Amino acid sequence: MEALNIIAEDHRALWRLTTALAALNGDMREQGAVGHIATMNLMLDYIEDYVQRVHHPKEDQFLFPKLLLRRPELAPVVERQQVEHVAGPKYLHQIRQKGEAISRGNRIGEAAFFADIDRLIRRLRAHIHAEDQELLPAARECLTAADWAEIDAPFLSETEPLFGRHARAEFAELRTRLVLSAPEPVGLGSHDYSAEAFEYLKKGEPLLSIRGLSSHYGRIQALYGVDMEIREGELVALVGANGAGKTTLLHTLSGVQGASGGAVHFDGHDITRLSPHERVKRGICQSPEGRRVFGPLTIEDNLRLGGYTRSKVEVTEDMERMYELFPILREKRHLPAGTLSGGQQQMLAMARALMGKPRLLLLDEPSMGLAPLLVDEIFRVIGRLKARGMTILLVEQNAHAALSIADHGYVIEAGRTILSGPGPELLENEDVQKAYLGM
Repeated sequence: MEALNIIAEDHRALWRLTTALAALNGDMREQGAVGHIATMNLMLDYIEDYVQRVHHPKEDQFLFPKLLLRRPELAPVVERQQVEHVAGPKYLHQIRQKGEAISRGNRIGEAAFFADIDRLIRRLRAHIHAEDQELLPAARECLTAADWAEIDAPFLSETEPLFGRHARAEFAELRTRLVLSAPEPVGLGSHDYSAEAFEYLKKGEPLLSIRGLSSHYGRIQALYGVDMEIREGELVALVGANGAGKTTLLHTLSGVQGASGGAVHFDGHDITRLSPHERVKRGICQSPEGRRVFGPLTIEDNLRLGGYTRSKVEVTEDMERMYELFPILREKRHLPAGTLSGGQQQMLAMARALMGKPRLLLLDEPSMGLAPLLVDEIFRVIGRLKARGMTILLVEQNAHAALSIADHGYVIEAGRTILSGPGPELLENEDVQKAYLGM
């Protein structure tokens, strides 16, 4: 079933790209389309070239025919997907024509262009969802070992012209160019990725790996053998009821709470026994539950404390970035942090964590106690951080909001992870809906 793993990885990459498209489209609505149209065209290039030349032919030529032989009742679903495979290039061509007109200074069609990008995102996500929920599970159930041998052979062939070694190298180069050229607010990754970091990403190895993690408060056990993985660039949501162990898990990852069993590996290194400040140096930064800002200190001093492991030049530069991300902090930067409202303190807590330039950002209940409008603003910022390629572990009682933007989610109950899966998939899970979504 190697073919299914390859298709699933394609889907994850494409879903991340739709998130970046949505963020870029939002920026273009606010700032005008002309400044970002080149980046948008590059994203559309990747969708058109990779999806149409590689991803769809894999399915149409090798997977779908076998699936229809075993499950002919799936013909309507397969036919719908194949119709969309054919219609996709035509729709992209129409969007590109509108984009070209905008790049020449014609702003009359901007609203229609933005609406088309929104529609494209919905279509891509619906297409991925249909395959992930209906066709791929059916293929796992009904295809025989002989079927898989025939399907896997071309998928794994180094000389297959559609997606062999040369095709993979070509599209890896295109994706690298896309990631490194995208503007900071919406990039699929950071601008300072080195070639070595990019090789790491392509391997798909987890940035954070938790195996059998346990933790105690004295004689009371709070975590029971938790297993979890987070890959570079993912937003992973951890949801659960009060007292389930969410905050304990974050404290154990940041080193504030000790582990009594199991192991935590970060970037390939065992950090289970490292002190909190050593973890910060490695790039694990936390925005704690309840904000916990230093009330008597100014906002500026709070931010400087967040960057204590870095040089003064770096701190000054990043402080400007924090003010761009949270403009209200610039206005009040000389005031004591304790004078801020709850929502403003949450912004400060997040900005303080970001000052450490995290490779992994731990967010603990960022929406707790906030008014709905402020919750929307906090999640807007989290969405922007995700679109930049930041790796985030989000602990949140607002399960719907968290899982809606998560690449992957875990449900924790009584110190154990009891469910995991793609965020949108967990949203559809009946047990999750009943327990955490009030449905």
